[in-house]
Amino acid sequence: MSADAWSLLLKALWETLYMVVSSGVVSFALGIPLGVLLYVTRTGRILENTLTNRVVGALVNAGRSIPFIILMVAIIPLTRLLTGTSIGTTAAIVPLSVAAIPFVARIAESALLEVPGGLVEAAQSMGASPMQIITRVLLPEAKGGLINGMTITLVTLVGYSAMAGAIGGGGLGDLGIRYGYQRFDGVIMLATVTVLIALVQLLQTVGDRLQQHYDRSH
Repeated sequence: MSADAWSLLLKALWETLYMVVSSGVVSFALGIPLGVLLYVTRTGRILENTLTNRVVGALVNAGRSIPFIILMVAIIPLTRLLTGTSIGTTAAIVPLSVAAIPFVARIAESALLEVPGGLVEAAQSMGASPMQIITRVLLPEAKGGLINGMTITLVTLVGYSAMAGAIGGGGLGDLGIRYGYQRFDGVIMLATVTVLIALVQLLQTVGDRLQQHYDRSH
């Protein structure tokens, strides 16, 4: 490839990393607490509340059921409100985050469900408050599952970011569409696909290593 092509590829890679990392941080920060809420309000859990669980669960399910390409268009007013524009890498972070939050919430809930109930009961018998049980028992014990879930989420966001590029979101998807597809440049298209595959492999490898490190130290 030419020097200009390499420059375009590196710029697109940076934009993709920016979108994925930023939306990942937002989705983890909001999705994990949402998953905790879903868990603790389930029947028989420490803060059982059937109404809250059903309402939050319904909202999470609704968010997960909307195809990403439709979600990007549907929340354009919100994207403009938060970023001042509906195109570009920063604007793409909004739909990426909104799409990932319910996904993370369900992953977090599933990880918490793997925590043995006996640990919670033991903490309750020692007088631990619900917040202490969440922060000192549930989340530490579910850390392995949460790490795995975060890895899956980041890999999913790489794919979503490529779709965001199709409507002006920037990144590797935008590069592949504008230069690889519309200009019939097979080299650019191949390079884009190769970098996307390498990025996913890197994220998965790092996530697996972190989980293995946690499993050995746990």
